[in-house]
Amino acid sequence: VGAGSGVIAAELSHRARVFATEINPHAIASARRLGVDIVRTDLLSGVAGPCDLVIFNPPYLPTAPGERMDDWLELALDGGVTGRDVIMRFLHDVGRVLSLYGRVLLLVSSLTGIHEVQAACTEAGFISFVVAERAMDDEKLFVLRLTKDICRMGSDIVRSDPR
Repeated sequence: VGAGSGVIAAELSHRARVFATEINPHAIASARRLGVDIVRTDLLSGVAGPCDLVIFNPPYLPTAPGERMDDWLELALDGGVTGRDVIMRFLHDVGRVLSLYGRVLLLVSSLTGIHEVQAACTEAGFISFVVAERAMDDEKLFVLRLTKDICRMGSDIVRSDPR
């Protein structure tokens, strides 16, 4: 989701069937030059699933209204005032396309508030834990692994998974 230049999707396509989404037409052109199967859409709109793995490096920089650039680069960086606006939209939709035992890898910055994002993950019906972290100049980056909280789903599992 939000494939950007398509470098990660292209690399992963050597190991699995991959399709990507992106809203920026310039980024889409770059990804297509790398052979990425990509669809122009906003986050997961128009994606039906089920997907076993969803990877997302969201726009997470906290951005005040006066700092907005109103261009394509802004879409890649602007996470709203808290840095969590796009993450929240993603969390409210990704469960729809994620297979029952699928997982999400979500990049989160310390600038965005890791604890607040994890609380939002829980509220959206996911179990989350940090699987990687790296200190950068002015922030720390975390990769969260999300899985559906099947204990909270209860009897819906029986109806939704024919296995």
